[in-house]
Amino acid sequence: MPSEQEPSTLPWFRDELRKKMAALEQEIAAHRHTLDLLRQTENAYGRFVPHQLLQLLNAQSILDLKLGEQTEKSMTILFSDIRDFTRLSESMSPQQTFSFINSYLGEMEPVISAHGGIVDKYIGDAIMALFPTSADQGLLSAIAMLTQLDAYNKGRERANYPPVRIGIGLNTGIVMLGTIGGTQRMEGTVLSDAVNLASRLEETTKTYKTPLLISEHTLNALTHADHYCIRFLDRIRVKGKTQAQSVYEVFDNDLADTRTGKLASRQQFEEGVTYYHLKAIDRAISLFRACLNLAPDDKPAQIYLQRSLNFQQTGHHEGTGEVGGTLEWRDEFLVGFDEIDNQHHELLAHINQLALMVSREDSSGIEETMQFLADYVHFHFDCEEKIMRDVNYPLMNEHLREHEKLVEQFLRLKAEITSGAHDKLYLSFQIQLFLFDWFANHTTKTDRHLGKFIRDAKLKK
Repeated sequence: MPSEQEPSTLPWFRDELRKKMAALEQEIAAHRHTLDLLRQTENAYGRFVPHQLLQLLNAQSILDLKLGEQTEKSMTILFSDIRDFTRLSESMSPQQTFSFINSYLGEMEPVISAHGGIVDKYIGDAIMALFPTSADQGLLSAIAMLTQLDAYNKGRERANYPPVRIGIGLNTGIVMLGTIGGTQRMEGTVLSDAVNLASRLEETTKTYKTPLLISEHTLNALTHADHYCIRFLDRIRVKGKTQAQSVYEVFDNDLADTRTGKLASRQQFEEGVTYYHLKAIDRAISLFRACLNLAPDDKPAQIYLQRSLNFQQTGHHEGTGEVGGTLEWRDEFLVGFDEIDNQHHELLAHINQLALMVSREDSSGIEETMQFLADYVHFHFDCEEKIMRDVNYPLMNEHLREHEKLVEQFLRLKAEITSGAHDKLYLSFQIQLFLFDWFANHTTKTDRHLGKFIRDAKLKK
């Protein structure tokens, strides 16, 4: 039988199908190209607005960011800056200067990222980075940056370039993370007093010729502070603030002999700083000389020794002047929640009482007062914890960790007082640091934030 003939319309249908398939393939290719461009654009924007920042703001992409979006979080802030950058760049052309900066930043940025840090911004040769997970990550990053800098400088030495020196400051606190700017230009950043202090600590590294300083807040936020080489260095005043802040030197990156000497003389150094602040200069001089016998290259000990000698000659003293007495109640200590404020009044009164007893060598009531404080601190913290649970305070875990550190600090102070190993001047200074760093800072920062949250929660109801 003869085969069936193809319908006359079939060739036309096949041609149309091929044309539509070709058009569809072109459209798919165009969509793929567009998606690829979008990915590239997203990645490019990520160099300016880090993806970690988007995540903290609960944004899926850069397109989701809106001006004014913000959230609060406890973070560690890192500031670093090149020492004598002007001098280094004087012999460079503009192109060489940019190449040098990019070469240096290219060494530092991967170290920060590897430790969970977010580079918030570059300010010329300076770096501002955020560590949202833990203070330990921030400190480990700073130590690793200095280690990487040593390797970088070995390459510069081989090329007959001068070494690069940097200073790093770390502070931990509650920050407001969000977007700022205008309708045509905005950026993500953090705003907080905590940022200001981190920047000030970085500047202070120049004064003491040491590369890494941390605040008392960062020290208390560390999981295991004893895993690092840390010693008390000084108290500084931050512009616009009445309350001075304690500063600590981290010397893990010192040369082995200097690091060993600093560890061996740490108690002597901290006692020397105490006596310098209390103007017991002869004792301070003796202690700093002992430190330098163990670590001749100890730059802060050299500086303090010279300060002490200058004081003998000129009467000029570089201390903050706030130690040597009790701490008076100030309105800035008010949290705005009566139960907490009344308890803070009671605590301050008894801590001041303890300070006076120690300074007068009145041992009759010290043990009783210490026990009262130990009991009252636990009572006070239990009350605060209950309040935080009742109001669903979002930063409760951070607040409770601070309480734990404060209890540890108090117990160490109690042990030092009862051991009889220190004289009244040293113990008075330690009590005053406890007053200033714990009571004043905790009430004016952490507790006031809780008070504000409680007031805002009441207004919303």
